[in-house]
Amino acid sequence: MPHATASAATDAPHSPWLIANVLAQISFGLLAMTLCLPSMQEWGAIFGTHQADVQLTFSGYVVAYGALQLVYGPLSDRHGRKPILMIGLVVAGLASVMAALATDIATLTAARVLQGAGSAASMVVGRSMVQDLFTGAQRTRVMAYIGMALGLCPPLATLMGGQIHVRWGWQFNFVLLTILAVLLLVAAWLGLPRMDKPAPADGHWLRAMLSAYGRLLREPRFLLYVNILAATTATFYAFLGGAPIVLKGYGIGPDGIGWFIMAVPISYIAGNYMTSRLIQQAGESRVMAWGQALTLGGLVLMLALGLGGVQSALAVALPLLLLGLGHGLINPPALAGTVSVLPALAGSAAAVAGLMQQLTGATGGYLVGLVSHDGAVHLGWMMLGFALVGAIAQWALRRR
Repeated sequence: MPHATASAATDAPHSPWLIANVLAQISFGLLAMTLCLPSMQEWGAIFGTHQADVQLTFSGYVVAYGALQLVYGPLSDRHGRKPILMIGLVVAGLASVMAALATDIATLTAARVLQGAGSAASMVVGRSMVQDLFTGAQRTRVMAYIGMALGLCPPLATLMGGQIHVRWGWQFNFVLLTILAVLLLVAAWLGLPRMDKPAPADGHWLRAMLSAYGRLLREPRFLLYVNILAATTATFYAFLGGAPIVLKGYGIGPDGIGWFIMAVPISYIAGNYMTSRLIQQAGESRVMAWGQALTLGGLVLMLALGLGGVQSALAVALPLLLLGLGHGLINPPALAGTVSVLPALAGSAAAVAGLMQQLTGATGGYLVGLVSHDGAVHLGWMMLGFALVGAIAQWALRRR
């Protein structure tokens, strides 16, 4: 793996600008994913198409965002972090221009797929840079900052995206993303340190990559950890894709959606904080079990209110505070588990886990467009189904 030059490694712990730069690069992909969510409830009418077609703009982004991480990781190992990161930002910026100029849903979907493909470099290369540049307690602190930043991105982006939609139109969200891509490109060029390239590994990089992935797929414990992560992601992305439609039925417009979507990410941040405090005393298995109980409890409560005829945005948002808290208890130990099964293949393990999270997330985000959202009941059943898959995988993992 590339390592920082001596000067970069020395300066990193004392450079808040470097930390802010890395955080911004990592956050860009999630920001691009969620900024236009409030506009999705209007795209069906704007483009004269079915809601399922609109949901493909979200799912297409997520699939490309996950799949391309498998490619960018090995390429950045061979050719250096900065060049691959900057190529991804150029692709994402051009795709944002294409999306802003789209006049039909097919063009917009293609632009979103291309945008996801470019944004994937920011996530995988940014995380690799954290490993390269920081050590010890500083690395742990930067990882904690990343978790908080990624937790805040969805609610803040949906709030901002809704306001932009109402005041200037949906296209201006993509204009903003174009500007951000250019600014991050400049920040990467000027603010990120040069990374030394390693000597080329023996054999073709593609053959080595496939061999590592094949080894991981033969590890049952790894597959169970990935299943847990994928289930929580599918549950959350189903919420992201379906909540704007449900909330529209409750009279919540694009400029108000973010206030209700905020419930899950904010409680997720609190759950992560609780995990950092509880994991030493309670252990991984117990903390994850508590997380599953909170997740299922929140979804059952949301369903009970929906089936009981409570038609209110708060009847969706408040129970899902428990879901966010539960996911905050589940995900950190599951993420650690994926890379600890075979420590020598930690990078490949992170890539596989990331891909599966995005694929299942895309599935959840798309499926919500195929059912009725007259109330929260159908969304609740779908989210509960995904959550139960994760709970079963965790039960199997505990038995092993």
